[in-house]
Amino acid sequence: MSLYPRSLTARLATLYSLLVAILLLLLGLWLEYLIRDHFDEIDHMELTAKLNMIENLLDRVDSPAALNTLPRYLDDLLTSHATLSVSIRDEAGQILYAYQPDFLEPVKNGEVSSPSARWSVAGHEFIGHEVQQLLPLAQPIPVRVLLGLDITHHAHFLQDIRRYLWTGIALAALLTALLGWLVARQGLAPLKRITATAKRLSAERLGERLDLQATPPEILELANAFNGMLNRLEADFQRLSEFSADIAHELRTPVSNLLTETQVALSRPRSTGEYQDTLHSNLEELERLARMIADMLFLAKADHGLLPNPAEPVHLEREVDALLEFYEALAEEKQVTMQLSGAATVTGDHLMLRRAIANLVSNAVRHTSPGGMIEITITQAKEMARLSVSNPGETIPTDQLAKLFERFHRADNIRSHHGEGAGLGLAITRSIVKAHGGDVAVHSQDGLTTFCLSLPLSGRQSTSYHRGADADGE
Repeated sequence: MSLYPRSLTARLATLYSLLVAILLLLLGLWLEYLIRDHFDEIDHMELTAKLNMIENLLDRVDSPAALNTLPRYLDDLLTSHATLSVSIRDEAGQILYAYQPDFLEPVKNGEVSSPSARWSVAGHEFIGHEVQQLLPLAQPIPVRVLLGLDITHHAHFLQDIRRYLWTGIALAALLTALLGWLVARQGLAPLKRITATAKRLSAERLGERLDLQATPPEILELANAFNGMLNRLEADFQRLSEFSADIAHELRTPVSNLLTETQVALSRPRSTGEYQDTLHSNLEELERLARMIADMLFLAKADHGLLPNPAEPVHLEREVDALLEFYEALAEEKQVTMQLSGAATVTGDHLMLRRAIANLVSNAVRHTSPGGMIEITITQAKEMARLSVSNPGETIPTDQLAKLFERFHRADNIRSHHGEGAGLGLAITRSIVKAHGGDVAVHSQDGLTTFCLSLPLSGRQSTSYHRGADADGE
């Protein structure tokens, strides 16, 4: 288990307090260094000044009488300096003068040649310096002067400074952590709003959105993505709701027909022929239901990427030609002619592609006015094959074009008088084309509607092909 806090607020507060604590620590160490260096400078200046005064007195000892009066002058000099300790010895180590000599015990037998020499005695801190000098007598006498300065008060002051400094840093770190937590909590408030919005979401409440005006720039992209996700969810739920309603509507009619016909048939005894007629009628409804269920299963497989993906060359002109022969009788009945031009070869499943094209041709035959011509054109451009199916008829409203490929959608003003189909054909066409890496589009204007399939070209290209009204047997 990680010791690092999982809460983002706690993480930010911890990092913020650690950063401030480190900065305060560095500042405290720097201040301590400056204060200690300042006290060291003052102490050494005082030590040097007192040592110079003693050296001046020793320079005046030029007679035995002056030597005898030297202790009295030194006492007068040092009486008011309780922080000083002095020892003057000759070459034999004989003490000529001593002032508070107990504090010099640790160093009186050694050489103290550095101004920064330090020692401790009975809880007191000292710095000291030792020099050698000649007494200017008739016969000069070499002496050693050892001077110590008590710096205990400065050491205590530094200890207090250090204690107050560490205490202040600790308190400042705690206060900073608290302030950092408050600032982080306030700064992360938009994330809490996102969380609150997400908690309120349900199938009935998908219309809520985050207020982008009150969102800081740092999470504006996240808020935009969140709103975009809500838009997609709302649209998907709306389509799902409509899809469920459409399924119920489409299934209700054949089931109601089956139920009504069966109830009528059973309402009184009938002949064998009448029962057979009823069964044939029920069979038609059952076949319609079976086709609808098969189409829905096909679309479900397409949604989950479960469609077969064979890589066989498919000659579009041949598939279209076969379909034109299949729909020839229906076209003649409706007094509609069909024309094919162009050729292209793509890679895919020829049965699925034939089904996609068949849906377009079937729609074109049903919605073309008598005497009209359906033009099927195959072209090649930029490594894509384009198959266009154009037919004259009623213009599809612009607001309906984008919905034509939705499941169970039918433009009422166009198809209300046609009882065929459940509104799944174009949805199946789009799924098949998408599965083959292509796209499908529709354009309707001035009484001419054109559906266009775009599919990646295969390595093998077909030669030009043309089938007209005269080539289909008329």
